[in-house]
Amino acid sequence: MKTSQLKQFAQSARRQLIELVSTKLSMVLDSNSAARRENKKAVTDLEKEISKRSEEQVIEKVAYIWFNRFCALRFMDANRYTTMGVVSPAKGFFQPEILMEAKQGHIDPELKIDRDRVFGLLNETIPSPEPQQEAYRVLLVAVCNDYNNIMPFLFEKIADFTELLMPDDLLSDSSILTATRDVLCEETCADVEVIFL
Repeated sequence: MKTSQLKQFAQSARRQLIELVSTKLSMVLDSNSAARRENKKAVTDLEKEISKRSEEQVIEKVAYIWFNRFCALRFMDANRYTTMGVVSPAKGFFQPEILMEAKQGHIDPELKIDRDRVFGLLNETIPSPEPQQEAYRVLLVAVCNDYNNIMPFLFEKIADFTELLMPDDLLSDSSILTATRDVLCEETCADVEVIFL
């Protein structure tokens, strides 16, 4: 296992996530943001958290949460602990398998999720500037919350403001998830030590 490459990735990903979460925070806290109109309680909770700690600490905490989750999900996907790839694509595809399955009308029946919302976004009956991104975010949060039942130490329930601050771009080839999949390849994830680096 190439530990130096993994450590470089961790440092780079941390900086990238802090930047992405910081940008998202500015958008969410804007007085005219859609988040204020659509998720008033989450924005209020976020403002309370910032007043208790600091903006910088909240950004760091949320970036850390998403980094840990993305890495854990990739590790689980690579080792097929998940029924389908949550952050990983099926062979021959680029988008996460869970999103590709949802596009075909398949969502795990055990998953607690607003199926109408996901399908509405994907068939564009629910307007959204980025329907696939938004549908994937809904799927990702539902999976993380579901894993809370079996791994609460890693997948604590996502606070509404943590969800609000999730990076927007998770599907492009320059996204944090793509970088995570590239570095945490199947060979690397075969060694359980990778999760302790």
